[in-house]
Amino acid sequence: MLSISLISLVIAVPLFSYRITPSLFNRITCVTLLYASFLSFYAYSASQGFFGAGVGVYNGLFHVTNISMGIEAFIFLVGALILLGWASRYTEIVSRLPIHGATPTRRPDTATPTIPEYSLMILFTTIGASLLVSSSDLVSMFLSIELQSFAVYVLATLYRNSESATAAGLKYFLLGGLSSALILLGTALIYTSTGLTQFEAIYNLVSVSGTEDYMTSLTLGMLLIGIGFVFKVASAPFHNWAPDVYDGTPTIVTSWLSTMPKISIFAFLLELQSGMQLTDYVIQSGEPNAWKTLLLTASLLSLIVGTVVGLSQSRIKRLLTYSTISHVGFLLLALAINSEESIESFLFYLFQYSLTNLNVFLVLLAFGYSIHNMSTRTEDISLIQQLQGEFQKNPLLSLSFALCLFSMAGIPPLVGFFAKQMVLYSSTHAGYYFMSIVAIIVSVISASYYLKIIQVMFFSNSEVHESSAAATEQSNVSGTFFGIRAPGGQYKELGGSPITTMHSTLIAVLTPIITLFVFQPSILLNACHLLALSLFYY
Repeated sequence: MLSISLISLVIAVPLFSYRITPSLFNRITCVTLLYASFLSFYAYSASQGFFGAGVGVYNGLFHVTNISMGIEAFIFLVGALILLGWASRYTEIVSRLPIHGATPTRRPDTATPTIPEYSLMILFTTIGASLLVSSSDLVSMFLSIELQSFAVYVLATLYRNSESATAAGLKYFLLGGLSSALILLGTALIYTSTGLTQFEAIYNLVSVSGTEDYMTSLTLGMLLIGIGFVFKVASAPFHNWAPDVYDGTPTIVTSWLSTMPKISIFAFLLELQSGMQLTDYVIQSGEPNAWKTLLLTASLLSLIVGTVVGLSQSRIKRLLTYSTISHVGFLLLALAINSEESIESFLFYLFQYSLTNLNVFLVLLAFGYSIHNMSTRTEDISLIQQLQGEFQKNPLLSLSFALCLFSMAGIPPLVGFFAKQMVLYSSTHAGYYFMSIVAIIVSVISASYYLKIIQVMFFSNSEVHESSAAATEQSNVSGTFFGIRAPGGQYKELGGSPITTMHSTLIAVLTPIITLFVFQPSILLNACHLLALSLFYY
């Protein structure tokens, strides 16, 4: 399904890009992802009790299991929801400017118009993410992560006229290439020491043999692969690239970069963790578990760095980046414990945080569209101070944003509180008391920078010097989404709203899910419980 859509777009973009608006390409991609999500969910529902330990496809390169199908359905769904955040009327207006002979009333660098290649890159990275979730071979693993990564690199630099986006994309490409080199080096070490590439064959070899000659190389290879993937999810101490990249790219691209690659990589690490006896040779050599040590160390550093460094941030996307690093620490902690309770909490945390993070960026985009409509500011919100007085102008958006931030902080009874509570419970139940104490402390501290954003929105007045400029702008635009200057110098009004109906509907749906989860928790909890059990009991 995705491959057919990708081929169709590859043909359509160069041939019909002047006839078809970019927003139509986005709609086609969105419908494709929704249909793919439905197919994955239907296959997951129909295969209950039949797959058992899973089914190998393409000569064992991929391993389809219940958990891989469930996470694939979630990946496709989140990808479609992110595409709905585009202001479709705005992209249509921008794309038709050359046809009508009009010029925008704002500078080109103040807008982030959609271009047709965006849909292509979305499909490329989604296919890579889908393949990575089901990878069961070193070769398919590397090809899948590179397919996803290269598409994300291009996506980060897609706005070629933006200096910040180009610089962020270049940094992302160079450091992402370094992490890919580490993964490739680890793959080479494993292959040279065992002569195998399939994970199942490697697990079987380790279970029947304990020769130290290849076990050391095998463990080192897995550590290098783990470091490469930890690098790609922006976990400390390999996080330095993330704040610059996420802050430099447009917000709609940041919403994709901060969500989609992490879901697929964490899903692959979960599948890898379920068979991690290849580094678990404590009985054979008496050495500690290197894989678990790597995950716990990265978790501890992510919790501390993401919280402490985030306190000093004044740019909204950099602050959200360090918030993401802190949440990655919770995910790595649950993954490292590797018990039924911890895997269930891991899945629940991953699902709820992806939806909450998506809603945060959708609201942030809506703020940008609203301010862009009423003043001469740029479309993207860059500084926290730009949110001053937004509660007076957009009370519902501000309330939705505050609820998402409270959920990230772990304030009850929001869904984020239950996610952190599940991770902490599984951690204390497994005996990781120190990690639990650190997680509790950093959760309390991190609430302060969330409250800083809320204080600016709700209790600070908007800037006085904006009023005259906003009034002038509003008189020209007359409340419309975009003002266009005709060749004769007259303004042509285009009716519309700064936020599309689908965009606002999506925010209106996600916010109650985050807020009212406590009244109907069984749907998501039962799904996570069944997926976790499928890893331990076939």
